[in-house]
Amino acid sequence: MKIAGLTLNFRTVFWAMAGITLAVLLVLAFRPQPVLVDLAEVSRGALTVSVRDEARTRVREVYVVSAPLGGRLLRVNHHAGDSVAAGDVLATILPGDPALLDARSQVEARAAVRSAEAALAFANAETQRAALEYEYARTEAERIETLFGTGVASQGAVDRVRLTRRTAYAGLNTARANVARVEAELEAAQARLSRPGDDAANGGLVEIRAPIGGRLLRVLQESESIVAPGTPVLEMGDPADLEIVVEFLSTDAVQIHEGDAAEISAWGGSGTLRGRVRRIEPYGFIKVSALGVEEQRVNVIIDLLDEPAQWSALGHGYRVEAAVTIWRQEDTAQLPVAALFRSEGQWAVYRVEEGRAALTPIEIGQENGRMAQIISGLEAGDSIVMYPGPQIRDGVAVKRREAEL
Repeated sequence: MKIAGLTLNFRTVFWAMAGITLAVLLVLAFRPQPVLVDLAEVSRGALTVSVRDEARTRVREVYVVSAPLGGRLLRVNHHAGDSVAAGDVLATILPGDPALLDARSQVEARAAVRSAEAALAFANAETQRAALEYEYARTEAERIETLFGTGVASQGAVDRVRLTRRTAYAGLNTARANVARVEAELEAAQARLSRPGDDAANGGLVEIRAPIGGRLLRVLQESESIVAPGTPVLEMGDPADLEIVVEFLSTDAVQIHEGDAAEISAWGGSGTLRGRVRRIEPYGFIKVSALGVEEQRVNVIIDLLDEPAQWSALGHGYRVEAAVTIWRQEDTAQLPVAALFRSEGQWAVYRVEEGRAALTPIEIGQENGRMAQIISGLEAGDSIVMYPGPQIRDGVAVKRREAEL
């Protein structure tokens, strides 16, 4: 082949074309390719910031029914969940049996009984003597008063017999009081000789009654046993009057105020429940986490706002999750926190401009772990790169990653 005096053969043309093709392939292979990224847009809308933690339900007023005295608690026939009315008998206690006496103590106790019996006999005899003296004094006073009416006895004689009568009456009352005292001493001496089981035979059972109407939450002592005074036997309350107790970290609790809105989730039913903070307890406590870390916690009490019929399946001590709203704005620019990173000591994002990533410093406000409020640096509708990695730099070409089917 001849072209303008230049002779070209097939071999020359072939290798020329192969070289050109290889050069084109090398250019295409080493040309920078757009980085595939996930994109998101800056939006406007409501933004809510809340603190969240595990919580538990609690009956607002729990009544602990305790043993009023020591003794043998008979088996409790009620069970957790039973409904009771105020005044219903919940349990029965047989007062404790008297201590067994050794041989010496028994002899002393019997001697005390005999002594008390003798003292009672003496007191009865004294009462009879005082009664006779009073009867004589009364008769003598009546006789002298009759003689005084006829002018035979003097006024002094009348006064003396009246005094004698009053003195005899007082002596009679003293003798009767002494009889009552000695009878009590005899009864106390006989009580020392009482045997185990005598109280039951005499009907000495003590009934424990319900202080209010409600349901039994727990039966702490079901089987028959010996209990001391003040031993808890049952717990009762009204499960329809529940509250939520959240043990927040103290750093979160200081951001919460009484009246803040709350949301109850993960309670086992459908949807979420509405609540409101009623009280923030002023006393913190230390709680050890599952990782063995000591944490300072504060109890926050939340009232449920929904109708009881909506959460009637909840009971005392159930696990739930509570989120308390500490900040909310209805209309604000926001972006996903997954697009944020630190650059030169401030927050920044990669904004996409004409297919390239542009490093954009921004100022953010509140954030809830998913979305962050934008104070300045971006506008609604701006496209930003999500999850920026080391391959993303200022000016690098980017392309939206297609969603996998």
